[in-house]
Amino acid sequence: MQEHPPSIIISCDTCVMRDTTACDDCIVPMLCGEPEAVIFDYEELRTLAALAKAGLTPGLRHQRSA
Repeated sequence: MQEHPPSIIISCDTCVMRDTTACDDCIVPMLCGEPEAVIFDYEELRTLAALAKAGLTPGLRHQRSA
């Protein structure tokens, strides 16, 4: 059985895509209103991916800077 991280912090402050057109279709600003941070657990990430795949929400576009 593969273990999954307990949670992941997704922050606009650490995203290399910040202030690009990718922000227009990212779920983090949609959820927070302004660039903030969101903490998702593994099951929440799976749910968001399923909703995005179905076209119901924007996808997660976060790319953490090095």
